[in-house]
Amino acid sequence: MKKFFLPFLTMFALGFVTSCSDDDPVDPIDEGDEMTKSGIITANETWTSENVYILDGHVVVGDGVTLTIEPGTIIKAENGERADASSLVVDQGGKLMAEGTASQPIIFTSVLDDIQPGETESTLGVGDAGQWGGLIMLGRAPISVDGATGIEFIEGIPENDEYGEYGGDVANDNSGTLRYLSIRFTGIVLEQNAELQGLTLGGIGSGTIIENIEIFSSVDDGVEWFGGSVNVKNLIVYGQQDDGIDIDQAYSGTIDNAFVIQTTQSGSAFEIDGPEGTMEGAFTMRNITVDAGNFGGKLLADFRDGAMGMLENIYMYNIEEGSTVNIANAAAAATYNDGDLTFASWELVAPGGTTLADLFSTGEGVSVSDAAFVSNASIVAAGEQTVGADLSVFDWTFTSSVGAF
Repeated sequence: MKKFFLPFLTMFALGFVTSCSDDDPVDPIDEGDEMTKSGIITANETWTSENVYILDGHVVVGDGVTLTIEPGTIIKAENGERADASSLVVDQGGKLMAEGTASQPIIFTSVLDDIQPGETESTLGVGDAGQWGGLIMLGRAPISVDGATGIEFIEGIPENDEYGEYGGDVANDNSGTLRYLSIRFTGIVLEQNAELQGLTLGGIGSGTIIENIEIFSSVDDGVEWFGGSVNVKNLIVYGQQDDGIDIDQAYSGTIDNAFVIQTTQSGSAFEIDGPEGTMEGAFTMRNITVDAGNFGGKLLADFRDGAMGMLENIYMYNIEEGSTVNIANAAAAATYNDGDLTFASWELVAPGGTTLADLFSTGEGVSVSDAAFVSNASIVAAGEQTVGADLSVFDWTFTSSVGAF
């Protein structure tokens, strides 16, 4: 029933400003202006590179609506605390067609960033995370959660809002196309275990195209997948203060060619959880490079709660003593022992005297053999790797321009 109320909520209950769509498509918006957007978009819109678009609170692409963003467009978000944090939300049934190019990426940033149309360099730095929420996409692909409906409400959006559901039974659901997006200075902690990431993907289906994505500076994760089956290609994450790649609720797509660069604030490079309900799903991660940053004690990868999937062609370097690939609990140990969590062709640059067994750990009270990891990994010298990401595809990014790799 929620979808029938969206137009009425937009016009009356929420009292949104005139920058929201009316019943007529807006294609394109007047050029050369700073355009403030707020509330639920109820008709197709095109955002153009001549303008700067300001997100004021949650801006929602409603069911049946397509938001098109042209190459080179800059979107800035107002500051806000907790539930008032600004974000762009693509609701179930909505589409975001955001197709930038290597020379004209689409940039999401903060209003505190003085970047102007035609520019690609921000005036904020990697330590300026947490200025706004992030990009949230919600689809109808399967997720693994408690309860018979297979539907959940995304973290970071109050449950009394008329949007925010994700999940369903449409594995090939199409939420649009994202190419050459740079998402900067994001991440709001709403409460314990409820945060907004740089990019949040809730139940996004395989009909969606996501490739050439940069996450630069986020208080929480770089990208978090909540179930779904979307494939993501050419992803770079730098400056996250929690996990680089975070997988939950039986995500079953493929992440291909990714680069995670750790900082002193970062958590795990990978945090991988399994199903929360009876539905199972196995992800694939391949051709991944991790710069561990020489920060001792950080988990290179943390597998929890029945994680299921394959990780192949993984290269990790700048590993300090004490950093490990970790099997966190009994549920993860079970999938590891049963061959549902597998490793292939890992190459690691380890500190002197460190063995592969030293790079493998388990949670308290968890006992597994390290053989499944050790037999599929090797220690290599820096610069002699044969696996990992093709870093040349990230030359267009802000991360590259600031010399982070």
